[in-house]
Amino acid sequence: MFTVQFWVSCGIIAVISYLLGSLNTAIILSKTVEKDDVRKHGSGNAGMTNILRTYGKKHAVITACGDLLKAVVAVLIARVIFRYSGYIESYAGYVAGLFVMLGHLFPLYFGFKGGKGVVTMLGVIMMVNPIVFLILCAVFIPLVFITRIVSIGSILGAIAYPILTLVVRMIQGRPVIFETSCALITCFVLLFVHRGNIKRLLNGTENRFGGKPKK
Repeated sequence: MFTVQFWVSCGIIAVISYLLGSLNTAIILSKTVEKDDVRKHGSGNAGMTNILRTYGKKHAVITACGDLLKAVVAVLIARVIFRYSGYIESYAGYVAGLFVMLGHLFPLYFGFKGGKGVVTMLGVIMMVNPIVFLILCAVFIPLVFITRIVSIGSILGAIAYPILTLVVRMIQGRPVIFETSCALITCFVLLFVHRGNIKRLLNGTENRFGGKPKK
């Protein structure tokens, strides 16, 4: 099933998705509008949460929309490539999702220092598995507002992602190995970039909404 053409198609999708992911909205917005670099402030991350703390809600909304949009575009392009190659289009979405997130984390155009990829990951999940997306949003977004700790929702959502992917695909009677594997890799990547947050959570010193970010 996984022929040379399949892996070539995956390689093309990976490159395109990584380059799209490298268009980091937070950095572009801070540099063009504020003549600044959001990575110099707060947590040092180029993502929605640090944008919110540094520049306010308007910039945070724009950042979230940009991070979602590049995920959507990457998946759509990947589906077109796979459609003409004769392969299962959902596979294309998972490959695109992994690499657009890697681009966000390690942007080629901005010194390989980006954000943590949570919003981009949600954009991918929304495209490849809407049921999993709705479950994650219904469970973990309220958790963030209850605890006022963004990283709790991000970390637990990352852990739940491959589990939900496996369960939903099994219920649907669809192949599970490839998609669950991609979701599991995504989970490990997100946990790795949140390792500092995990340490602070265990120490009881993690940042909350309304407080100054701790390094």
